[in-house]
Amino acid sequence: MPEAGPGERLWVLDVPYGTQVDGATWHPAVKTHLYVGQTLPAHLAPYAPGPYTLGRFVENTLNPDDPTPAPEATDAFEPRRIQFEAADAIAERAAAGGRMFLLADEPGVGKTISAVLGAITVGDLRGAHKVLVVADRPAAITIGHWCRTIAALGDGGLEWVVITWDRLEKVADHDWDVIIADEAHALGRTTTKRWKLWAKVSGHGRAHDRAPFVIATTATPGHTPLELPYLAPAYAQVLGEPMKEWTSATQPGPTFTAALERHGVGVEPGRYGASWTTDPARRAADLKLVRGWLADERPPAMLHRAAPWGPVPISGMPVALTPAERASYDAEWGEFCREMDLARRGRNVVKGRAALLRFRQKAGLIRVDSTVAWIAQQVEAERQVACSVEFVSTAADPIADRLRDSGLDVATIYGRDRFDAEAERLRFQTGEARVCVFTTVASISLHAGETLADGRQASTQPRVGVFHQARFSGIAARQVTGRTHRDHQVSPWHIAYAEGTVEEQVGRVMVERIAAASDTVGSDTAGLADVAHLLGADWLPATTLTDDGT
Repeated sequence: MPEAGPGERLWVLDVPYGTQVDGATWHPAVKTHLYVGQTLPAHLAPYAPGPYTLGRFVENTLNPDDPTPAPEATDAFEPRRIQFEAADAIAERAAAGGRMFLLADEPGVGKTISAVLGAITVGDLRGAHKVLVVADRPAAITIGHWCRTIAALGDGGLEWVVITWDRLEKVADHDWDVIIADEAHALGRTTTKRWKLWAKVSGHGRAHDRAPFVIATTATPGHTPLELPYLAPAYAQVLGEPMKEWTSATQPGPTFTAALERHGVGVEPGRYGASWTTDPARRAADLKLVRGWLADERPPAMLHRAAPWGPVPISGMPVALTPAERASYDAEWGEFCREMDLARRGRNVVKGRAALLRFRQKAGLIRVDSTVAWIAQQVEAERQVACSVEFVSTAADPIADRLRDSGLDVATIYGRDRFDAEAERLRFQTGEARVCVFTTVASISLHAGETLADGRQASTQPRVGVFHQARFSGIAARQVTGRTHRDHQVSPWHIAYAEGTVEEQVGRVMVERIAAASDTVGSDTAGLADVAHLLGADWLPATTLTDDGT
């Protein structure tokens, strides 16, 4: 580590990977670029980390006697009553000795502001000092959004750090008083590195009175009760049990499943481990049970409010294939069935997954022209269009390229580091680009009339959305529609599919899963089983169908 001389300090610099800047030196000890001096030179100022970022936190840690002061509240946001009510509910749970709160409001109700207000209130109650916010990607949008919200509302005298889920390792060695887990459904699996880091950061296995207070926010907590291990601390506490009854350092997932089964949740043996019961009546009872553990506690350990502007309107958009397109589609379907049959007979999961991805990519590519034509028609009707895709080279790129060839400006939010995600989002929001093609699932706002960070208002043209490919996950689909159907803006969504093909049936199942995902504890996985059966992929693990970033 370099040493600062008299009157000097260490300046952290957020230099993009692969970029060399004069005066910025990489230091492995802190894994960041540093500059030593009395003041930061003008050419390095653009790389200075903003307030509440990880870079600012590291810089203040390196300069304990000369930290960069936090900004004064801008008062750019005026919280609504519903958000103050949520903050009060969070505070009441913390005051009663609770260790966790699930904020499960519908998309667009205002969970971000509610969580910040709640964290500040909890900080006052508990004499807290440090708050960690773990947000979803894309970082270029989500980190700025959270930081601006904190700056607008005021930080309550607390030290805030906002990171994304893939940066947990950077803060794993620090202690936190309050943690906000945004889009907490990202913690549905206990076998990942992300989970292990989360367990350490959040004190998942600690005693109830020794863990930080966690505010988990998500409109779609999980597909099944078995996908809610991150709620184990709340369940254990309200049921009066120690954490060792709900989690294990070596097998956290099986321990959680065993605890659910012990308390009456229908668990059955499956091909790839424990699975949820298939009995519809038992499923309904299970959802009521696990929801009641938190909702019926006094004071409640969770809160769910439906969006007052109603559910998202969703309809199918059948595409009539030309004879040539139909022949191509049928050929791809036949090839897929042959590959899947070979993979099934050899129990080759990797080969089966690859075949599934190839078919979905090629089927989507066949329909690119029809999606482009529909988008152009919507723009001509004075609407702005949000186009959700899953694949880049066979969907996002050709759709964006052909729209540009037709004279339309297109905002693109996909492909890591290919575009400035926030700049692209703003081009769409201000109406400069009438179309936005994106792969991200959550944590961006594309709705009409949004108040932007600089005080401007987003364009008020109606938004309409299209799924170029139906999502297999009800959670993912529900999150996507919430990008435009939010904050009192009604935005219809359409599912494109080739008429008379398996895509049509998959789209129908997706609509059913979106409806089920509106439940406050998530939906069931019957839809995944249905999709797998339609595609002849019912022998593949369910995760194969839901590995889409959710």
